[in-house]
Amino acid sequence: MTGTAGFIGFHLAERLASRGDEVVGLDNINDYYDQRVKYGRLEFSGIDSKAVEYGRTIQSSKYPGYRFIKLNLEDSEGIDNLFRTEKFDAVCNLAAQAGVRYSLTNPGAYISSNIVGFVNLLEACRHHGVGNLCYASSSSVYGLNELQPFSVHHNVDHPVSLYAASKKSNELMAHTYSHLFGIPTTGLRFFTVYGPWGRPDMALFLFTKAALEGRPIDVFNYGNMQRDFTYIDDIVEGIVRVIDHPARPNPDWSAMAPDPGSSSAPYRVYNIGNNQPVRLMDYIAAIEIALGTTIEKNMLPIQPGDVPSTYADVADLVRDLGYKPETSVQEGVDRFIAWYREFFNA
Repeated sequence: MTGTAGFIGFHLAERLASRGDEVVGLDNINDYYDQRVKYGRLEFSGIDSKAVEYGRTIQSSKYPGYRFIKLNLEDSEGIDNLFRTEKFDAVCNLAAQAGVRYSLTNPGAYISSNIVGFVNLLEACRHHGVGNLCYASSSSVYGLNELQPFSVHHNVDHPVSLYAASKKSNELMAHTYSHLFGIPTTGLRFFTVYGPWGRPDMALFLFTKAALEGRPIDVFNYGNMQRDFTYIDDIVEGIVRVIDHPARPNPDWSAMAPDPGSSSAPYRVYNIGNNQPVRLMDYIAAIEIALGTTIEKNMLPIQPGDVPSTYADVADLVRDLGYKPETSVQEGVDRFIAWYREFFNA
C-alpha cells in the first residue's frame, strides 16, 4: 500500500491490518501539509515515528502483520527492490500529490509523483507478478462535464486542473498495462472524502480550525457549490472490496462502441461517492451544529480549477461489489469534530 501516512491510506492500512492481512505501507511523508498529522497517523498504527528513515522498514507495535517503509514512488530502483523482496499479491496505490489548487502553482510535483511514480508501480507490478492493482483516481476527472450524476461510462476528456489530468492519465496508463500484460487494474474515483485524521488542506479541516479560533471562513462561488461528501469508512469499505475482487474483462465490451468504464482487458473504473450531493452551505451548517456555534463567512467567487457540483453514479459499484456508501453528513462531521478536538486539544 502506498500513501499510508496519508488520510485514506492510513485508514485502509488500519482496516487491512486489523483483519489480519500482511501489509507493507509506503509513504515519503512530504511536507505538503502539517507533518504532525502524518506522523500522528503512523504512531496510531504502531509505527515509531522516531525510527522512520528513508529505505528502512519498521515493524508496527500494534499489528504483527503491518510494516512501514519511507520511500519515494519516483525511486524506481527502491520500488523494484521492494517488490522483488516482498512478492506482493496485491498493490493499492493511494500515494499522490494531492490538491487541485496546488497544481496551479506547483505542476512539477504532480508529474513526478502522479505520473513518474505511477509508471514505476506499473512496471514493478508487471515484472514481479502482482495479481491485482487498485489505485486512487478522483471525481475531478469529470472536469467540464455537466451531465449528472457522473457516470464511469461518461467521456472524461476535459479536465480543468493538472491534478485531474494526472488522475485521468493514471487510468489510461493502467488500461495499457491491463491490455498488454494482463494485470488486473481498478481505478477508484473518490468523491470529496472527509472524516477523522483528514487532510488539513480540505474544507472540513479548514472550517473547523477557523471556527474554533474565532476566524471567518472563505466560502467560494458565494456558497453555490454542491459536493458528494463521502465519509472515510465508506471509502475504505469500497477499496477493500476491490482488493478482494480483482478486475475482470467485460465480455460485452465492444471496440465499435467502447465503454470508458471497462474493457476487453481486466480493467475497471468505479465511482465511490455518497450518491447524495450536499449544498456547501448545508455542510457548513452541519459543522456549526457539531461545534455549537455560528461561523462568520467570507463569500467569494469560484476559484480556478474548481467545479460547481459533483454527484456520483455508483450503480456499477453496487452491481459488481454489492456496496453503496451510506454515512450521513451530520454523523460524519460529528465524528470528525470529536477527533479534531481530541487530537489538537481544541
